Amino acid sequence: MRLLIDELFHTEPGFIVQDPQLRSFYFPQTLPILRVNMVSTVDGAATGASGLTGSINNPVDKKVFDVLRAMAHVIVVGAGTARAEGYRPANVPIVLVSRRADVPERLRGAAPGRVLMATCAEAPGLAETRRLLGPENVLVLGRDRVDLVRMREKLVERGFLNILSEGGPQLLRDLLAAGVVEELCMSLVPAAVAGQGPRITVGADLQVRLALGVLLEEDSTLLGRWFTFPPEP
Repeated sequence: MRLLIDELFHTEPGFIVQDPQLRSFYFPQTLPILRVNMVSTVDGAATGASGLTGSINNPVDKKVFDVLRAMAHVIVVGAGTARAEGYRPANVPIVLVSRRADVPERLRGAAPGRVLMATCAEAPGLAETRRLLGPENVLVLGRDRVDLVRMREKLVERGFLNILSEGGPQLLRDLLAAGVVEELCMSLVPAAVAGQGPRITVGADLQVRLALGVLLEEDSTLLGRWFTFPPEP
């Protein structure tokens, strides 16, 4: 993997990053942190013909996916994305974000505390999800929508200092709008797929300025760390 830009550690451009070194180039700048990992094609699609990220991601993107998961204390994902992508229990707890409080089938058999739900008081599935996950694992954060600022606070209070979100596009848009994202990690895969698939953000307009911290390349896949604040030298 070749280093193209490094505003964080000031390594010389062209440096060859071996796989065991990749972790150091994705090490969090500060804790607590909420960062998001997404993938996109060159023409801006967040999914391919299958409607899933699996039809556009590649082995290079998977390297960063694995590194970020290995460092995370908790994974935050929209319940719809978890259902569509077939999420199963991971090595760290998974926090589902849902206004309906509906737990995807493949996550229903997880050990206690391995799946949490961030939802709202009017969620139709609230009572069932409390029975399924245990009331201590259901965070009621707002009346009719999930308060993402409070969600971040509650997760930090539980000791989850390195929070990784994997989307989907609506959740990423809402996290950015709430001002709780410090870092966006994005893989740009060398493909164009056209179609009507979503971008990595979907929803009402917003404008969030980003600063590039690190840019890597392998097999024409670009891997970037973007910050919602200028990275410290």
